[in-house]
Amino acid sequence: MKVFGIDIIKGSVRSRTRRPVYALCRVEDGEVQGVEEVTGFRLQRLLAAEQPDILAVDSLQEVAADQHELYAFLQTLPPSTKLVQVTGGEKKESLGKVAARYNISFNKFDPYAEARTTARVASLGAGVEVIAFENTTDIVVSRHRSPGRGGWSQNRYARKIHGAVLQKAREIEDRLRGAGLDYEKKETKAFGGYSRVAFRVIAPRDMVPVHSSRGADVQVRVTGRQLDRIRFEPLSSRPRYLIVGLDPGTTTGIAAVDLDGNLVLLSSSRQMTMSDIVEELYRAGKPLIIASDVQQMPYSVEKIRRAFNAIPYTPKQSLSVEAKYDLTAPFSYTNDHERDALSAALDAYRSLQNKFRNIAKRVGPGFNLDEVRARVLRGQPLDTVLADLQGVPAAKKEAEPAVEAEPERPVEDERVMALDGMVKRLRSYVQELQDDLRERDREMERLRQGLRRARSATERRVRRDAELATKDATIESLREQLRGERRRSRRLKKRLERMQAVAKIEVSEDYTPLKVLDSLTREGMRGLQEGIGIAEGDVLYVPRAHGWGRGVVKDLAATGVRALVVGGEPPDPHLVRVAREADLPLLPADTVMPDIRGRTGAAKTGAVEEAIAEWEEEQKEFRREQEAERVEYIFKEYRSEREKEVRRGG
Repeated sequence: MKVFGIDIIKGSVRSRTRRPVYALCRVEDGEVQGVEEVTGFRLQRLLAAEQPDILAVDSLQEVAADQHELYAFLQTLPPSTKLVQVTGGEKKESLGKVAARYNISFNKFDPYAEARTTARVASLGAGVEVIAFENTTDIVVSRHRSPGRGGWSQNRYARKIHGAVLQKAREIEDRLRGAGLDYEKKETKAFGGYSRVAFRVIAPRDMVPVHSSRGADVQVRVTGRQLDRIRFEPLSSRPRYLIVGLDPGTTTGIAAVDLDGNLVLLSSSRQMTMSDIVEELYRAGKPLIIASDVQQMPYSVEKIRRAFNAIPYTPKQSLSVEAKYDLTAPFSYTNDHERDALSAALDAYRSLQNKFRNIAKRVGPGFNLDEVRARVLRGQPLDTVLADLQGVPAAKKEAEPAVEAEPERPVEDERVMALDGMVKRLRSYVQELQDDLRERDREMERLRQGLRRARSATERRVRRDAELATKDATIESLREQLRGERRRSRRLKKRLERMQAVAKIEVSEDYTPLKVLDSLTREGMRGLQEGIGIAEGDVLYVPRAHGWGRGVVKDLAATGVRALVVGGEPPDPHLVRVAREADLPLLPADTVMPDIRGRTGAAKTGAVEEAIAEWEEEQKEFRREQEAERVEYIFKEYRSEREKEVRRGG
């Protein structure tokens, strides 16, 4: 298998002036062939010429600035070459972590070393393949040049080009039939043949026996159909090994870490059955160790362990709550069940850390450390595992004759006796230290319990204060609502009193009630409507006619108001004219002599009737004048039109 690994030395795919220069490493059958410096154009030429199985990168940003450029780059790759991102797909990790799984170290600041490492880990099966095309390929056969406007030989020239397109399309169709591929064909007829033929082949691009090409008259473009979203598929189908911690019960907690201590899975549920747990663990990886946080492994955990044929792990004594808190401090969890499961998995990992370090020291670079560690934990010797992974059978060791050790003769000297006494004293001292340590542990437990009680009291006080604050806010809101209702009640009460006063005046035959309009505006009219109300037949009183508008006068007339009494200075002549046009009696306050008290008042009925009668007499005269003006206007118009006709008739 041939692998190309690249890393940018300088430049960027986003720059138009400084195009990227790559460090290229070739790895063939696991052996590094060499590292060189190439440009992007040179890299494309080498890919087309050598057609490696894998082009490995540690980031897609090194070959394309965005998704559109990535599609274009993948189109230029040979069909048999896979683009592999060794640092993962949706969830990426650093190249250092990936290389550490294969016990490979490199200089992170050397592009040549990174390219070499990228190629080596890709050849060992690390990374994900970048898939951007469906299992459908489009082949388009078209003209390579336009017939143009032409001259005497235009028809012969066009017939030659279209005939060449037809001939090339038939050759491609014969190849597709010979390969046994299903396809759909769409033809565009033209003079003398076809101007364009499109094939849609139901097969991936590497299985189609046709390549893009250009000729004098015809061009062939072979492209894969793009996916809506780029997909990542792992190169290696082997699942990763896991250390699983389980906390059974009404709520089941599941936690899994890989052999480097990285958290892979953490969940809990009340509805998980045994088969659900097994299925979720299968999706996460391959459980190597099943751990429990208690000394005696529960039966349900033992059943899951047997389902995976995993190695059991239980602590020497059940983990305390403090130990669980210490183990899970760097991680976040949602409940105690997840914490217990995670602490069991981390405790198992911690017990194996030294063994994993020793294995990493003895294993050379290029081996899958997870596979080596898993086999060693299963009981295989390290030499056998390494020989097996290299494909070389382990050499049989020659049986060496056992050498009988000479029995040591007891030495009874003063030095031995002194050492025995020292050992006894040290043992007693150790016992005292252990007793002291247990006493300190008990004291710490008592202090922790006191701290938990204090925290519980504080939490209860905080909750009580929060509830009191909420209730205080509710009470204040209700008080504000009550104050608003009281204000509304007072307004309604005053309005009722005014309406009762008007009603009392209406009962009297000698006086006519007046409703006071603050100003002859829409706001004043709206305020009176909300306060007392304006009804048909009412007589209104306005202290001053300042700020009046034609629309207000028309609105008052539309409500059916009987009359409008205007106080202060004599009314504006324009206001009088608008009132006469609206047929709204406008009475001066001097003739009515109103008695105003607040928002209501009264005037003698006789004076009001006389003023209205006088207004109506004047209104009749106003109507006669308007009619006369209208007739005079019509006469003038007729005479003007008649003069125009006479002038036109000569």
